[in-house]
Amino acid sequence: MSRPRRTTVAARVLIAAALLAVIARIGGRTVLSRAVERRLNRTLVRSPYSASPAAARLHRELVVADLHADSLLWGRDLLRRSTTGHLDVPRLIEGNVALQALSACVRVPLGLNVERNDGRTDAVILLALAQGWPRATWHSGLARALHLAARARGMADRSAGRLTVVDSAAVLAGYLERRRSDPAMTACLLTIEGGSALDGDPRNVDVLADAGFRMVGPVHMFDNPFAGSASGVGKGGLTKRGRELVARLEARRIVVDVAHASAATIDDVLAMATRPVVASHTGLRGTCDTVRNLSDDQVRGIAATNGIVGVGFWPTVTCGRDPAAIARSVVHAVDVAGIDHVGLGSDFDGAVPVPFDATGLVQLTDALLSVGLDSPAIGAIMGGNVIRLLREALPG
Repeated sequence: MSRPRRTTVAARVLIAAALLAVIARIGGRTVLSRAVERRLNRTLVRSPYSASPAAARLHRELVVADLHADSLLWGRDLLRRSTTGHLDVPRLIEGNVALQALSACVRVPLGLNVERNDGRTDAVILLALAQGWPRATWHSGLARALHLAARARGMADRSAGRLTVVDSAAVLAGYLERRRSDPAMTACLLTIEGGSALDGDPRNVDVLADAGFRMVGPVHMFDNPFAGSASGVGKGGLTKRGRELVARLEARRIVVDVAHASAATIDDVLAMATRPVVASHTGLRGTCDTVRNLSDDQVRGIAATNGIVGVGFWPTVTCGRDPAAIARSVVHAVDVAGIDHVGLGSDFDGAVPVPFDATGLVQLTDALLSVGLDSPAIGAIMGGNVIRLLREALPG
């Protein structure tokens, strides 16, 4: 019974890819990508967003940093304000976001779910065809990652200083110094979501490092040759190649991200880590008990590496649909890990609904005030902890 289903899925993929290629050839790339994104990257409440005067004052003083967004995937020019998706440079600046991690998500399965996926299908090829990505990207995760990195750097080059790609501690320090006198700018950190970007070879860490990627998650939504996924079939731990991958990442001062890792993979990474580990976008089982979220022991383990848990914004990980649900997750993370080990991991533009777009982050500041956190604690959570980690972890 399984063979006909595999044939049917393959046929559907080929038909969809062919249709997307035809649409792209007749000039429908932008329209098609935008239509898909509008359906997937929804905002539960549209802007403008309100907040208390105290929250608005505090938010203006913060250095906000977020550990995960998939905005590079959708083909939008992020230098232009859009009503589609969750962020762009103008909206990041309006939301007082000093640094936004932008992920290269290079392969996801069709029929995506948080419980059980295999890696037989590839939804990203459909976006690649629709957006006219280079032919090399059709079959190579590494080529896709390099294409997305080039897109980010191209936008930075055209931004007249409004967007900086942070790839070293020196670049970060210089950017933050400039931003003190001119807050009308933002920065991005290039990250990898899933080992598919390595095309199976741990030695490609050097290629990604040279392209400016500074955080890598060994696994995404399905098991791969490096590690098991929390949403995979086998959900195993690090393989021999996976251990080599983690060692190479640490040697190149690339932060290891366990956001989508299986419990066994998280245990294996924490056991061998010599540098801070992050979970860039996740939730807490203590407030929302789902397979996607971290146990308290896993949170403590990440904190023990001097790492950070990036609290996600979407309902699957918060079990809620408003800023208060995010704040509940943050408070639990602080109670378990300590104030120095909690940050933001929105998953903006990650094919998930969120309570607000980047201009509405002041509502989270307001929610954190409402649960009794003081200004220094909110400053650490909203970005101070991430900036500290990057100062210490990035190459000089």
